[in-house]
Amino acid sequence: MLTRSRTLPSRIYNGVVEERQDIRQYLQVEVQPKPQQEAEAINLQANYSKCFDDDGRLKRTGTLWTATSHIITAVIGSGVLSLAWAIGQLGWVAGPTVMLLFAFVILYTSNLLSQCYRSGNPVTGPRNYTYMDAVKATLGGRKVKICGLIPYINLFGVAIGYTIAASVSMMAIKRSNCFHESNGKDPCHMTSNGYMITFGIIEIIFSQIPDFDQVWWLSIVAAVMSFTYSTVGLSLGIAKVAENKSFRGSLTGISIGTITHAGTVTATQKLWRSLQALGAIAFAYSYSIILIEIQDTIKAPPAEYKTMKKATLISIATTTVFYLLCGCMGYAAFGDDAPGNLLTGFGFYNPYWLLDIANVAIVIHLVGAYQVYCQPFFAFVEKWSAQRWSNSDFVTAEYDIPIPFYGVYQLNFFRLSWRTAFVIVTSIIAMLMPFFNDVVGILGALGFWPLTVYFPIEIYVAQKKIGRWTTQWIGLQILSAACLLVSLSAAIGSVAGVVLELKTYKPFKTSY
Repeated sequence: MLTRSRTLPSRIYNGVVEERQDIRQYLQVEVQPKPQQEAEAINLQANYSKCFDDDGRLKRTGTLWTATSHIITAVIGSGVLSLAWAIGQLGWVAGPTVMLLFAFVILYTSNLLSQCYRSGNPVTGPRNYTYMDAVKATLGGRKVKICGLIPYINLFGVAIGYTIAASVSMMAIKRSNCFHESNGKDPCHMTSNGYMITFGIIEIIFSQIPDFDQVWWLSIVAAVMSFTYSTVGLSLGIAKVAENKSFRGSLTGISIGTITHAGTVTATQKLWRSLQALGAIAFAYSYSIILIEIQDTIKAPPAEYKTMKKATLISIATTTVFYLLCGCMGYAAFGDDAPGNLLTGFGFYNPYWLLDIANVAIVIHLVGAYQVYCQPFFAFVEKWSAQRWSNSDFVTAEYDIPIPFYGVYQLNFFRLSWRTAFVIVTSIIAMLMPFFNDVVGILGALGFWPLTVYFPIEIYVAQKKIGRWTTQWIGLQILSAACLLVSLSAAIGSVAGVVLELKTYKPFKTSY
């Protein structure tokens, strides 16, 4: 939902990056022959143009509520469906407690990062337009390359996870209708491969949209769909608890000896599953990578970081309450049998049509979310390629293709081939490892410590010039070290889960 001018590089045409016209206009408008003494006496706010901000970009119009909605939209996604399973592994005591701890850590580090939107002075310093800009301006060196690599690996993994999740929901719709038509006589076994291929074809088509600013409507639709299926899952969980007339589950989580689709749960497997649950919860809260970009939409005054601090508090509080309701009601409904995808646990009978609506909403949401996450990656690769091979027509040339009822589409052969190849590769990997919970756990573990904790703390320490071995520095390092252990533990548990699944898995032959 963020415009391209805020988040992505300028459009590339014939190997040349388009110049920012608004900056030139700003400089032309604002340069006036005034005495130096008078210019210094004028308040910074008075120098703002009616049309442009202090950096020469168009006046920002974002408010507390638009920033809050952006954050909630970014946070609430398919990760909410695995929270009942995550609480099921940890139990009634540890599950909600861990979720609250994650919320507190993310709230705290987000507030630290929001104060680094401007380098130096948080009110008048130069702006950082992206997370990477903040790292580069404050830390520099090798950390920039490391920070640049981690988000793109994470985006690649998200594409795989979304492909798996979409195929599960598409199969659920088909199996629901099959069960209903056969009155439960047909087991309706099927493979997920065809649905992953279908989802991949859809993404190949949408991936040809050149710029992020042209998929804003897809982001809005995705946001509405995420609330739709989350609300359906919560409502069905409440109904299931009412039907059972009791809360299921235990204080310590899934019991040793419980039989699952992967076999009997042993003491070692319970440990791995508990660690994997940490990754699932971390994935559900991940949004730090786009926090700076959201803040870059906020108007001033008041100072952007003050508005962002309030928006973060409201959105994290709202999201946490919603997550606790979905996770706890799902666990209360199913107990040790809590499914990895909440909506698959309600069976295929009444109200089967409501489940179909929820699963359709998931698929639509994931189609949009896939593009919202991958478009920045596409733009990064294409910008780098245009600079690297600026004389290649294959990389830089765009050809006008008239399309009925649409207008003129600018075809670029590199964009066509590279984006298509990306979708194909992620779809193939998804077919090789269709393990939703394990992939979600790995993604959560991969992104939580470096992106949500380590870099925000390091940027804050460097910008505020906090001395080593001071009380505040020691406290921040303890927090970072503790979160590193959590991320490593979640990664180990998730990888162990993948290894366990692979023991009974045959590539491209999984059936449900």
